[in-house]
Amino acid sequence: MSNPLLTILKTGIITQREVFPDLSDDADGMPALTAAPCAGVACGRCTAVCPTKAINLSGDIVTLDRGRCLGCSSCVRRCPSGSIMHDRSTRTAVSRREELILTNQTSDKAAPAQPRLPFRKSLHIREVSTGDNAADLEIIACTNAIFDIARFGIHFVASPRFADALLVTGPVGKAMQEPLLRCYDAMAEPRLVIAVGAGAISGGLHSGGYAEANGVDDLLPVSSYIPGDPPHPWSIIHGILLAMGRTE
Repeated sequence: MSNPLLTILKTGIITQREVFPDLSDDADGMPALTAAPCAGVACGRCTAVCPTKAINLSGDIVTLDRGRCLGCSSCVRRCPSGSIMHDRSTRTAVSRREELILTNQTSDKAAPAQPRLPFRKSLHIREVSTGDNAADLEIIACTNAIFDIARFGIHFVASPRFADALLVTGPVGKAMQEPLLRCYDAMAEPRLVIAVGAGAISGGLHSGGYAEANGVDDLLPVSSYIPGDPPHPWSIIHGILLAMGRTE
């Protein structure tokens, strides 16, 4: 049997010390809007290529809904004016759905102060997948030695009866709505709901269909929204810590 201490001394520590680093230059990340002048409806290339209709144009005003965005970068590649660019930040989670809707208009609205929550030290999570294997794999990656989500006091449990938070992935189709609600009802107060990925936030590609797969927002109160399809592990950890009240 190998000696764990000897193995660590030989291989070194692979856990990333810097939290929420920006993505490398060869990664696209999520799209963001810039102050560059936009031709708006006279161009319309971004709206034409967006598969989830996450972009709307009104005159020269651009609105980008990150909650619907798949991160395919088609809009960035087709934009001739540079009004849409890559955002390689992993601090993408927000606590309110409207914060995911970006516009190229300036706004003086300040972000609301975070309430003090009872989960600042530790959190036990029950994940419920309603059909997004990609997001599920990124959540699994959060537990490996590189990201090591346990060092933040975050642990996954098998039963909702022992959970403080419900981590939801997938578009929450009709067949999964009752199981999700039953899982939530089995949790003790206080409890959190965290939506991971475009599917859980808005339904993504499945929204508006016959399966009523429009995300978790209409069913449960969401404390944190983590955009992406799927989100990066650091973005997932950022969203969980945001729901805990441990990020600015």
